[in-house]
Amino acid sequence: MARETVEVVGVSPASPEAVWSAVSDFCGHWHPAIATIHAERDARGALVRAFTAHGESTVYREQLTWLSDSDRTLAYTHLEGIAGAQSYDGRIAIGAGDHGGSTLRWSARVEAASPRLQAICEGTKAIFEAGIAALSETTLATDATEQPRPLLASAATRDIVIDGEPRLALTTTDSDGPLCLFLHGIGGSRGNWLPQLAAAGGVMRAAALDLRGYGGSALGRMQSTVEDYCDDILRVKEELGADRLVLVGLSLGSWIATSFAMRHPEMLAGLVLSGGCTGMSEASLEERETFRVSRKVPLDAGQTPADFAPAVVKVLAGPNASDAVKEQLFRSMAAIPSATYRDALVCFTNPSERFDFSRLTMPVLMMTGDHDRLASPSEIRGVAGRILDQASRPDIRYETIADAGHVCNVEQPAAYSRILLDFLRKLPR
Repeated sequence: MARETVEVVGVSPASPEAVWSAVSDFCGHWHPAIATIHAERDARGALVRAFTAHGESTVYREQLTWLSDSDRTLAYTHLEGIAGAQSYDGRIAIGAGDHGGSTLRWSARVEAASPRLQAICEGTKAIFEAGIAALSETTLATDATEQPRPLLASAATRDIVIDGEPRLALTTTDSDGPLCLFLHGIGGSRGNWLPQLAAAGGVMRAAALDLRGYGGSALGRMQSTVEDYCDDILRVKEELGADRLVLVGLSLGSWIATSFAMRHPEMLAGLVLSGGCTGMSEASLEERETFRVSRKVPLDAGQTPADFAPAVVKVLAGPNASDAVKEQLFRSMAAIPSATYRDALVCFTNPSERFDFSRLTMPVLMMTGDHDRLASPSEIRGVAGRILDQASRPDIRYETIADAGHVCNVEQPAAYSRILLDFLRKLPR
């Protein structure tokens, strides 16, 4: 099989926001070649568009594989309809023009036997040119800022304790559907998730867990491992009677969630990773040791997390974080027992594996704050791109949350919740 890339670049006097408003509607009827189009969902909830072209009876199907509103990019893969195509992966990117307006870049990587490959590429180029021309004309009339979708009414929550070894404390809703389980970071607690917990409870059952040693949960008798955290997730799943899970993690919680996904992909309806993903699993032994020792120094000197919480907040918070947000981050950090903080550091810096992203068979949403000093947008966007390349039939979304630092769900709770709810709504119930 031969491969070739087709790319067409155009410009529009319309704003990037207006052009993206049309393009991001994956099943929208904006291309002049399309006669009919409708949306479908596969078994995982991935979005598929089924369409016919004018003068043809063939039904074409394409699956959305990547979406980023913040980057104004989407990607898709061909499923059926193009005769002779072994593979066909398209991508659209909308950027700001040099002198106003927008740039539109539409490309496709095509694999097919010769001479069919040449015919497919010629047809693709014509389709791209016609689509870009149409976008340049029609989006002028829709050049307006879209209003954010309102959040759902908050679901009621209650606290529960799961007895056993160790004791686990949660805050949960009583909604139906898969269980959306929130996992906090090293400096956090389940209380950091309360706005998202109440919002997600309007879509499915939701729970926020205090990790071992945090809040109402107890440390185990031995040093915690990532396997222990995964076992705790299984205990929560069984206790709450959930058939499937959506794991939502931040920082350490993202690493735990991804570790669970590597072990039990069939249990996950979705995976949401914020402010991290790989943790220290791709760091060298020297990097891991430096990270661990630097954070143990104050503990070894007799300080508690409450003593060095102000310094930690300066790293976690974005430059425009309010005093209320800083106070919340401080209280969260200051409440951590020294033994718990030490236990989490040792676990985090002793990963048991390097992640194999081909095992991620569920839809994945990745987010980070645009001022995140610990998990920058370029880093998390790069990891999301690797998942896109390695996963089978990927369904990936990446978003940068504006004006937020590392704990983006605390600094921008409404923006975080809107993106999360949009993701949760598309998952099978």
